[in-house]
Amino acid sequence: MATFLLEVGTEELPASFVESALEQWQTRISQSLREHWLTPEAPEAVKVYGTPRRLAVLIQGLPSRQPDQGSDIKGPPAQAAFKDGKPTKAAEGFARSRNVSVEALEIRTTEKGDFVFVRQTIAGRPTTEILRELAPKWILGLEGKRFMRWGDGELRFSRPIRWLVALWDSEVLPVELVNGSETINSDRFSQGHRVLHPGPVVIDHAANYVKSLDQAFVQVAPQERRNLIEDQIRAKSQEVGGAVVIYPNLLQEVTNLVEWPTAVVGKFDPEFLSLPPEVITTEMVSHQRYFPVQKSPGSPELLPYFITISNGDPAKSEIIAAGNERVLRARLSDGRFFYQADLAQPLESYLPKLETVTFQEALGSVRDKVERICSVAKAIADQLPMSEAERSLIQRTALLAKADLVTQMVGEFPELQGVMGQKYALASGESELVATGIFEHYLPKGAFDKLPESLTGQIVGLADRLDTIVSIFGLGMIPTGSSDPFALRRSANAVISVTWAKALNLNLEQLLQQLVKDFNATFGKGEVAGLPQGSSAAESSSAKLPPLLQQLQDFFLQRIRSLLEDQGIDYDLISAVLPDSDPEYAERALQDLVDVWQRACFLQAIRHNGKLATIYETVNRASRLAAQGVLDTKSLDPSTVIQPHLLQQSSEQAFYQALVELVPQTQAVSRQREYNQLVDVLAQIAPTVSRFFDGPESVLVMDPNPEIRRNRLNLLGILRNHARILADFGPIVKISGSEGQHQEQFATEVNHEQPAS
Repeated sequence: MATFLLEVGTEELPASFVESALEQWQTRISQSLREHWLTPEAPEAVKVYGTPRRLAVLIQGLPSRQPDQGSDIKGPPAQAAFKDGKPTKAAEGFARSRNVSVEALEIRTTEKGDFVFVRQTIAGRPTTEILRELAPKWILGLEGKRFMRWGDGELRFSRPIRWLVALWDSEVLPVELVNGSETINSDRFSQGHRVLHPGPVVIDHAANYVKSLDQAFVQVAPQERRNLIEDQIRAKSQEVGGAVVIYPNLLQEVTNLVEWPTAVVGKFDPEFLSLPPEVITTEMVSHQRYFPVQKSPGSPELLPYFITISNGDPAKSEIIAAGNERVLRARLSDGRFFYQADLAQPLESYLPKLETVTFQEALGSVRDKVERICSVAKAIADQLPMSEAERSLIQRTALLAKADLVTQMVGEFPELQGVMGQKYALASGESELVATGIFEHYLPKGAFDKLPESLTGQIVGLADRLDTIVSIFGLGMIPTGSSDPFALRRSANAVISVTWAKALNLNLEQLLQQLVKDFNATFGKGEVAGLPQGSSAAESSSAKLPPLLQQLQDFFLQRIRSLLEDQGIDYDLISAVLPDSDPEYAERALQDLVDVWQRACFLQAIRHNGKLATIYETVNRASRLAAQGVLDTKSLDPSTVIQPHLLQQSSEQAFYQALVELVPQTQAVSRQREYNQLVDVLAQIAPTVSRFFDGPESVLVMDPNPEIRRNRLNLLGILRNHARILADFGPIVKISGSEGQHQEQFATEVNHEQPAS
């Protein structure tokens, strides 16, 4: 078994490309080896390495050659190859083309008839020969953003390739990349650290790659560099009496920006601590890639220090620190100027400037959007119990929510939107709730971000996102596949997540109807920029797209399903609370988002504790047979659809009486959402239903008499409808082996208990 090394030396690569390239190689190289029957001895034998100047893969335990492979070669149809048991010219020609005798041919039966086959063994090729072919493909097969060409060639890569190392154990494996007049040939010479070990590094054996470069001050393993950086910055923060703030994305980025990391402590003038901590942190993290130092873990207060990761000479750390301090001082001076200039006037005074900022060409300015947010926020507030004072605070928050977008600070640092709005609102004398709402209306910013806690932040955030979703959908710019330039899926997820987490009693269906009506009223007469006069945004795409309201409903329903799946709800239980092509459940979900979430979580809970099993058989069996009837899904009172004089057996009379007693209990459950109580009463009725189906008092549901058959199907339909208060039990799959037998029994009843023709 041998070891193979491939290293691609380059000019400094973007940190994001290093991470992406190594992930691609880890997957693709392993797959490529399997496709060529060159699987190493151990699964972890393929190791990828990378720094800003190199990408490498080290493969241990490779065989010297491929194993021989048996192959079945298909020839002509048997009837053309043999006649009267003798080979024809077709058989002889096929045997000659495969260099075998006619006696080696076999006749095999396929889906398309009998054909002639020959079994041949293909000798395995030397591994080195295959690797020479694969290595250039591995390199040039990498994908990334903004690839470039260099020299006079057409070769494209993230940065110019300067050297190649390809070793089969201790031997150089010839690999070449041709780029116009330049040919890059593989050798055993890598390059050390630019500062600490300039010049070539000889790799005597592939297995010594990591050790050889470590001696040249290049730590090629990203995880080792990451661990080293984290240990160093923690130690440095303790030296200055603070606690470092480690941002995972920043840590990952600096890991791929250096080859031999050295943590360096810098300081800045304490007078800059008068700036909001978010401003200082943003300057450090987003622009300089520094790690801030807090007074204590989790404290919002900062110390006048920062930690940067140097790729230079550790002996020159003081000089490196001084250079970084000069840069940060200039950045913080700019920040202080912006901050003081913004504070010179109240936040409300920035509103007119929003008219100069375009939200979307067809939808007007950000100031126009603010007016729409205020309108939507009012519609949401009208659905919720709150005081006039709370309504006033919500409207004030909606009015000022976007004002900081035109301040100098946010213009320089867009990531501070909302943060500076909160600061400026407080400085302008606005209410604490208004200021908090301005910041929180942007929350959550991602899947795992915190949610807004204030009512102002919740309502204004919902209003902002709903306006964006409806307006962009109204223009026909609907997310497709991975394309979602306005992040509408994320916005919809936030609307649903906030509503669920804060138990907001919102009727999303009603809100969407109102917003669509308002959109058409505003943009429905050619007022949308870019549309012909007399046409509407909806009409511009009506030939290919369904009505706007239906699109929005389907979009939110899909998001609900996706979020329930993300929360660990089983797929069949999601289908139970939101069945496909069931308008009743779809409407119910949109009218009460919290209820659909609670029902899904409740089903998951009773599946785990076993209570679902106590009612599953009864309800599912009844529901499947009830589908043969015509009873609507909303009827709950058996007295309105059951004819008592047609109840022939005591079991169906008892079934009827149990359903009568079930009505007030189900109605109470529906009002109070006490679904556990519904499960209890369904469990109590289960023995009665079992006697209806089985035993000496059982009945034939699909009775030849149409009136009796309809009566019995209505009994089952009423029971199904009571269960539908919780969910549609049809999509729920079996949860135990014994229930699998009942599944077959239900199918038999549905298929065979048909009325006589």
